Amino acid sequence: MRLHDVGPPAGARRHAKRVGRGTGSGHGRTAGKGEKGQKARSGPRIRPWFEGGQLPLHRRVPKRGFTNRYRRAYAIVNLKDLERFEPGAKVTPGLLRELGRIKDLEMGLKVLAGGIISRPLNISAHRFSRRAIEKIVAAGGTVEVIGA
Repeated sequence: MRLHDVGPPAGARRHAKRVGRGTGSGHGRTAGKGEKGQKARSGPRIRPWFEGGQLPLHRRVPKRGFTNRYRRAYAIVNLKDLERFEPGAKVTPGLLRELGRIKDLEMGLKVLAGGIISRPLNISAHRFSRRAIEKIVAAGGTVEVIGA
């Protein structure tokens, strides 16, 4: 057996439909396109989203609001979520991600002042709210801003 003898098994590949090759073929005369109309003509096809001149869907649906292309979406953690750590622990975005507290760190981590904090922690994050800094320092902890 040689390479040129190898091929697909019989019946695995079908022959292409040869249209417009006479009435005896079963696909002659109109070549499977039916009678008249835009789809029967030669030339460019109709785009899939074309609706026959009707106002297209993307123009019919109402447009609302505004999307800021420069918005920075931080992963957010509240102080009550940090209460689980031992006093004096170093809390970093990587540690919180390992514990499953935050998922996406694409823009960074922001600590908000939700809840109370009763133990001193060394917290590193990209952003802090003013109240969060006050509460952390009042509890005896430290704040470190990453990338500033």
